[in-house]
Amino acid sequence: MIRRSGLVAAVTVLAASMLALPATAHPGHGDPEPPPADSEFQKVVLNDMPGEPIDLAVLPDKRVLHTTRDGQVWLNDPKTGLNTLAGELDVYTNDEEGLQSVAIDPKFDGKKNRWVYLYYAPPLDTPIDDPSTPDVNEGEAPWTGDPEDFEPFKGVNRLSRFELKGDRIDLSTEQEIIDVEQDRGICCHVGGDIVFDAKGNLYLSTGDDTNPFESDGYTPIDERPDSNPAFDAQRASANTNDLRGKVLRIKVEKDGSYTIPKGNLFKAGTPDTRPEIYLMGLRNPFRIELNQRTNELYVADYSPDAKDSDPARGPFGQGKWFAAKKPGNHGWPYCITPDQPYIEYDFATGESGEAFDCAKPVNDSPRNTGLRELPPVEQPDVYYGNEISDRFPDLGTGGVGPMAGPAYDYDKKATKGRNPVAWPKQYDGTPLFYEWTRDYIKGFHVQKNGEVAIEDVVPGIDLSSVIDMEFGPDGALYILEYGKGYFSENEEARLARIDYIGKNGNHAPVPQVSADVTDGQAPLTVSFSSEGTTDPDGDKLKYAWDFESDGKIDSRKENPTHTFTENGVYRANLTVTDVGGKHRGKSASAEVRIVVGNETPVVEFVTPQTGDEFSFGQLVNFEVKVTDDQPVDCNRVTVTYILGHDDHGHPMTSAAGCTGSIRTSLAGGHDPERDNLRGVFVASYTDPGEDGLPPLTGTAEVVLNPVG
Repeated sequence: MIRRSGLVAAVTVLAASMLALPATAHPGHGDPEPPPADSEFQKVVLNDMPGEPIDLAVLPDKRVLHTTRDGQVWLNDPKTGLNTLAGELDVYTNDEEGLQSVAIDPKFDGKKNRWVYLYYAPPLDTPIDDPSTPDVNEGEAPWTGDPEDFEPFKGVNRLSRFELKGDRIDLSTEQEIIDVEQDRGICCHVGGDIVFDAKGNLYLSTGDDTNPFESDGYTPIDERPDSNPAFDAQRASANTNDLRGKVLRIKVEKDGSYTIPKGNLFKAGTPDTRPEIYLMGLRNPFRIELNQRTNELYVADYSPDAKDSDPARGPFGQGKWFAAKKPGNHGWPYCITPDQPYIEYDFATGESGEAFDCAKPVNDSPRNTGLRELPPVEQPDVYYGNEISDRFPDLGTGGVGPMAGPAYDYDKKATKGRNPVAWPKQYDGTPLFYEWTRDYIKGFHVQKNGEVAIEDVVPGIDLSSVIDMEFGPDGALYILEYGKGYFSENEEARLARIDYIGKNGNHAPVPQVSADVTDGQAPLTVSFSSEGTTDPDGDKLKYAWDFESDGKIDSRKENPTHTFTENGVYRANLTVTDVGGKHRGKSASAEVRIVVGNETPVVEFVTPQTGDEFSFGQLVNFEVKVTDDQPVDCNRVTVTYILGHDDHGHPMTSAAGCTGSIRTSLAGGHDPERDNLRGVFVASYTDPGEDGLPPLTGTAEVVLNPVG
């Protein structure tokens, strides 16, 4: 991880030359139109200190909520430019778990209806590592054992809703809606996404909660009785009596309970089924979106990691996207498409059997608690692997991280008034697709004959692993960028908005902010600077500083000085507004963090060091040094091992304490040379805070090179 200095925060405006391919005609859109030049769009950063961002939701008044995996919900206010902590949940964060999705009730008005939905992992009594036993990791579930060995790691991911009162989420108002069972202490695929249809039905996507790394990149169907259940996806995705690896569809009632709407995959009362299931046979449907006009559910699903097909195991890994108009089974872990089955494989003997029957799949796993005979496998609209696709060459090559984006719903009213930002009508009804690993946005147009026309969308706008996007009520596209890195706040992480300003529209200013000091004891005098602030149109600028994040303007000077008299952590904010030109009155903000009365802990690895060599499966000893202005408690140190894969990673396990050891998991299905594998260790320490100060966190990262 590259640590932020906290000295500079910036709002970035990107205006690049047009790179798009010619637009393609599609039903309802008439003749092809040339796409707008990227110079007609503008990317404005709303928060460039977003933590480890996961999901966003835009409120009707254009305030924006976004979640972080460690349990925080942040709120961006466009009127003040301030980013404030709206709420913080206590969450379980081993491997990929934590706070996932956020959504707004379809009837949210901020008065009578203030419901905000969150999907998260409550801590429960799941075992965690004990720092006093550095040679044992109590928080890691055993890979083999008896049922009683796995039982302590049975947990849930929970969908709840809370009231947003003003700028704060009232945690006391929680209504627990539904729990999705999880096998904890072992990686992976526990994400979820929340959307609503025009009738108010709630859709929740869930991952298969299955470890893929011992399956050589093919289908994880390990039925050995002493294996951790998390190695068998048949217990989840292919289980009609389990909520994992699904899209659920429910109707939430006034008291937080739910009913089952008509039209799900299994009728209520059908033995060995869950009536909540709308779609099944999914691996990791990280993002879903709902077209309110057509009621199409857009789903993107991740693939396993095999780069090549194997006649003894099955096809190479392929990500998928489809527009679901009805309930169905989408094949995992038996088939990628109806004509691409995996091969039955015995993990005990290493012998292969017959190909699975995609027309009549059968779940014979001893861990299956649902129906044996499953619905036929549905055909996806788009599917692709790492190499160029003969059928979908416009998707290019690279990693496989499919994300289902929203369909734009054009509203002419949003184009009126001063400084409109709404996207043009030619994108009306176009579902967006974005690739987390390839950093692009595409428009998908499914033709009546089943072919899919693909067009580039703002190809010249810089993107860094977009993890969520949503059109706001103003018609602008709001995006959340994860950045390139490993389960922390990455340098490129940001909440941003992509506006359409047209050929002669007004650009937002580009504020730059810095401070001569960013931490110290009260009273702390800080000299702020706006040096480097510009306006692309050359307009005259007006400056407004809010030093203490209270919504009050403290100075209108370009380079003011302020003395902080009370301890605290402040996000000093500069809002810059253009006051000249034809479309004056456009603003943008930037922030810099000032810490008064507490110092951020400095975390360092004594061992291992970046560049050290290791072998997968090796026990790696670690020692972490923490320097802080408060007494250091080694019980507050967490070290996470991450399987680094190109510029992203899979968190495998965590340990606690300043010293200890972590067993590096094997990388089945990954080729160290083709996949650019690394062993990444991230150490984190959070001090307890003092005198009413919030706790501060320091981190360190080392990257090890695999050998052998």
